[in-house]
Amino acid sequence: MRFNRASGILVHPTSFPSNYGMGDLGHSAKKFINFLIETRQSIWQILPLGPTGYGNSPYASYSAFAGNPYLISPDILVDKGLLTQTEVRSTFLRASTKVNYEQAFSNKNALFSQAFTRFEEQNGKDGGPAMRKFVRSNSYWLKDFCIFMACLEEHGFQPWNTWDADLAKRKPSALKAVEKRLADRIRYHRWVQFEFFNQWLDIKKYANDNKITVIGDIPIFVDHNSSDVWAHSEFFEVDDQGNRLLVAGVPPDYFSETGQLWGNPLYKWKALKKDGYKWWLKRFEQMMVMTDAIRVDHFRGFDAYWEVKADAPNAMKGRWVKGPGTDLFDTIYKHFGELPIIAEDLGMITKEVVELRDKYNLPGMKILQFAWNDNSGNGFLPHNFDTSNCVVYTGTHDNDTSLGWYNNASGLETHRLREYVRSSCEQPELELIRLAMLSCADQAIFPLQDLMGLDTEHRMNYPGTTDGNWDWRYTPDMLDKVDKNFLLHLVNISNRDPQLGLADSNLIELKTEEAN
Repeated sequence: MRFNRASGILVHPTSFPSNYGMGDLGHSAKKFINFLIETRQSIWQILPLGPTGYGNSPYASYSAFAGNPYLISPDILVDKGLLTQTEVRSTFLRASTKVNYEQAFSNKNALFSQAFTRFEEQNGKDGGPAMRKFVRSNSYWLKDFCIFMACLEEHGFQPWNTWDADLAKRKPSALKAVEKRLADRIRYHRWVQFEFFNQWLDIKKYANDNKITVIGDIPIFVDHNSSDVWAHSEFFEVDDQGNRLLVAGVPPDYFSETGQLWGNPLYKWKALKKDGYKWWLKRFEQMMVMTDAIRVDHFRGFDAYWEVKADAPNAMKGRWVKGPGTDLFDTIYKHFGELPIIAEDLGMITKEVVELRDKYNLPGMKILQFAWNDNSGNGFLPHNFDTSNCVVYTGTHDNDTSLGWYNNASGLETHRLREYVRSSCEQPELELIRLAMLSCADQAIFPLQDLMGLDTEHRMNYPGTTDGNWDWRYTPDMLDKVDKNFLLHLVNISNRDPQLGLADSNLIELKTEEAN
């Protein structure tokens, strides 16, 4: 599917300012959207919104369908009368450029428990009409997820395959006992999801009402310790006890000399196909409720994926295995019609991956930080983009910030960039943004850190590592200091104004010439 010519910013809600130690869906979210409106940006790209597990990675979630509880804003709960100003004020944490996950989780858990109690006092244990509608609309995943989370808490967040065997195997008698014993916590998690989706869809509506497209992110794989694998173990490479057999990763590449061992259990694609790919159809259906377009992470894994034994120390020893390819996507497109999908086609890309991407007219990704080697035919150089049906990024959440990249790049790379832009590159991050905006790519997107001119200290993720990731955030003054005129000028000269089509732009030029 082709996208309109537009531009926008990549930033995850955890990076927003707040008084609670981490970004959320409160007032700073709308302030950021107002910034997009003021700078005539029409795209907001985010990372996955699911509830995060160990390491706080949005790509390692307890569910492929649920929302992250800790993105719920206590301020909005105050507005709803479920918390008081005094209660939330006692949990305030100082502004910082790092998320304080541990304290934020502790404080929010206490606040949410208070809010839940008041919610049930007002609406009863069934939650009222709105809750009942929410439960019906999300029946495919919600009950399993809430039971899973209640059990996970009871077991100290240990993986589900370490639980009592009957519960791990979802024996009906074990599930019935849990539903009775943990009824209060199951209802609590149901309310948390209800509140998350209310707050998120309100933010999304505010963006959409101002003609801003929200691009979500769907990881190809799911975490082993998730309600998905527990509830649908027949679709994953686990044994009868739930232990992983085969896991996902990528071989050595740009990001890691030993590859990346992700550890996600691989799919049993034959079982999924036999079921009509229902789980995947439901997953895309949920994504199209939560977002307007979808970046499909590790798209090449649908053509072929790197299979590693679960006990391997790293991802170096594995093998490529053929994925579902067109069979899955034909099913998806037959069910939904054409979908607004962006294919993350980075890494070891074969002609078969390109053919799969192009069969469905999906835009791929161009990363400008990858463009500056000694090859003038480098496909990431703007003059070598083979189609405008692509999305150009200065960098992604997996890259260093553009300033950090430049400061650590080789002399060859920095020389090539300076030569290309005919500049001394005193602000290399702005040079890359300018190149992205002026390129032929239908969409130009850049991390907020680049617009703020931030260095390596502010990068979001170091692929292949587990510590110190996903914790970048900005303080209110950092957004206020961004040069809006820089962006507005680029929007004008690059024809990326969402309110001004190409024909209108040409008409204005013609009228200007006539006036002269």
